[in-house]
Amino acid sequence: MGKTKVSMPIKFVGVASDHGGYELKLKLVASLKDAGYDLVDFGAKKFDKEDDYPDFVVPLARAVARGDVVRGLAICGSGVGACVTANKVSGARAALITDPFSAHQGVEDDDMNIICLGGNVTGYSLALELVKIFLNANFKETERYVRRLRKVSALES
Repeated sequence: MGKTKVSMPIKFVGVASDHGGYELKLKLVASLKDAGYDLVDFGAKKFDKEDDYPDFVVPLARAVARGDVVRGLAICGSGVGACVTANKVSGARAALITDPFSAHQGVEDDDMNIICLGGNVTGYSLALELVKIFLNANFKETERYVRRLRKVSALES
């Protein structure tokens, strides 16, 4: 089903942002590195107000879907574009997260593997809290959640 079979805390994470999420990404990357996470940065590598979120989110979503990174963090101005884009990649299950409950419930019940945030709408402290909750949550592999995930995955074929 998903490649997110987790029995220990997630430590290998991919990150991506466009100009709208660039500043928040830099702050989150620094905090996650300090907390011991291994990160793969899919860009943007520098601030460019003319860049486009699909150029960074698609490689991230593909890496998550392949299992090259266990989870992903995608940030654009609102988080919406990053979320829409990531969900176009088969095997990526992304959601725009704005509250702590959804940060863990999306993983536990729906095997969400990419969290999307809005760099222009979510402050750093809340964003860090949401990412940490997301990274520490685990998919509940009970029959009902696996059954639902199979139905969602069938839509991709």
